[in-house]
Amino acid sequence: MHFLDQAKIYLKSGGGGPGAVSFRREKYIQYGGPDGGKGGKGGDIIFEAVGGLNTLIDFRYSQHFKAPRGGHGMGRDRTGAGAKDLVVKVPVGTQVLSEDKEEVLADFTEVGQRIIFMEGGQGGRGNASYKSSTNRAPRQHQPGEPGEEAWVWLRLKLLADVGLVGLPNAGKSTFINAVSNAQAKVGHYAFTTLVPKLGVVRHKAREFVIADIPGLIAGAAEGAGIGDRFLGHIERCRVLIHLIDISGDDPAEAMRVVAEELEAYGAALEDKPQLIVLNKVDLADDELAEGFTEELKAAGADEVFVISGASGAGIEPLLDAVLGYLPDRTSTETKAAEVEELPENEDGDAGEWSPI
Repeated sequence: MHFLDQAKIYLKSGGGGPGAVSFRREKYIQYGGPDGGKGGKGGDIIFEAVGGLNTLIDFRYSQHFKAPRGGHGMGRDRTGAGAKDLVVKVPVGTQVLSEDKEEVLADFTEVGQRIIFMEGGQGGRGNASYKSSTNRAPRQHQPGEPGEEAWVWLRLKLLADVGLVGLPNAGKSTFINAVSNAQAKVGHYAFTTLVPKLGVVRHKAREFVIADIPGLIAGAAEGAGIGDRFLGHIERCRVLIHLIDISGDDPAEAMRVVAEELEAYGAALEDKPQLIVLNKVDLADDELAEGFTEELKAAGADEVFVISGASGAGIEPLLDAVLGYLPDRTSTETKAAEVEELPENEDGDAGEWSPI
C-alpha cells in the first residue's frame, strides 16, 4: 500500500429540494386550494474515523465529494425525500485543514469519531405554506437552500506512543524490527526509510505503538534531504527515542544536529522527553562506548542507553524506561478484548461456562 499523508479534496453538501406549486383538483370539491409540499433536506457531509487505515492514498484517486440534494416537494402536501448523508471515512489521526492550511477545522483521534462537517440545505417551502385569508391561491414557492462547499486539506498524523528520531543510518529500522512487528526495510545507505513505519511493541505485559520516520540531516527544516514533513507524525508521541550511531565520527554532533532540527520544526517537539541511545554497540568495544557516553552526557544528555538493534543487547532496559512515560492504558491496550472471568461455584472453583 502506498503511503500518503496529505491530500486536498473538494466537499459540497446537498442542496435542499424546491417546494412544489400545486392545487387540489378533485371531483365534487369546488374550492381545492393549494397543496404544494415542502422540498426535502439535502445530504450532510460527515467525516468518520475508522480503524485499519494508515494512509490517505484513496483520496489521490477520489478528490470530489458531493452529497445528493433533497427531493422535490409534491402535490397533496407531500414533502420531498430527504437525501442520504455522505460519509467520508478517514484514518485515525487525520486533521481537516482550511484551504490555506492556517486553521485546523477537525481532528480525529479515536476510532468511531464522527463530525458533521457540512450540513445540507433545508428544503424550500411549497405554495401550501403561503396560503392565507387574503392569498387563497398562492403560486409562490422556495427553491431550497444551497449546500455548503469548500476545498480542504487532509493531513494525517499517525498515532504512536513512542517516536524514533536520528540521522540516516542510525539503525532506526533495525531497532523497530527488533522490538516490534513493523518489518521495515533495512539497507546500508542513507534514507532507506522513505515513509513512516508503525510497529506494535509488546513488553512486560504492556503494548504500545512505535513510529519510525525518515532520518533527519542538517537543514531538514529548510527542505534538505527528505526534509521535516514527516515530523508531524511524532507530534502526538509521549516520548522520543533518539538513536545515535556509535560508529559515527562525532555522536555529540549527531545529537546536536537532530535537536536543532526538532527545535526548528516547532510544535514543541524539542520539549518532549527524549531517551538518548547509542546504537550499534556490537561494532565497538566497551571503552569506546564509555567514552562516547561521557561525551553525550557532557553535551546535555541526562542518561545514555547503549544498545545493539542487531543483537538485541541493552534493549530491555531501554523498553523498561519507555514504560515509565506511558499512561495506564495505551490506545492498543484499550482496544484489546477483556477476558471475562467465570463465576466461582460453591467450592471456590471457576464454574463451567453456560449461556444461561
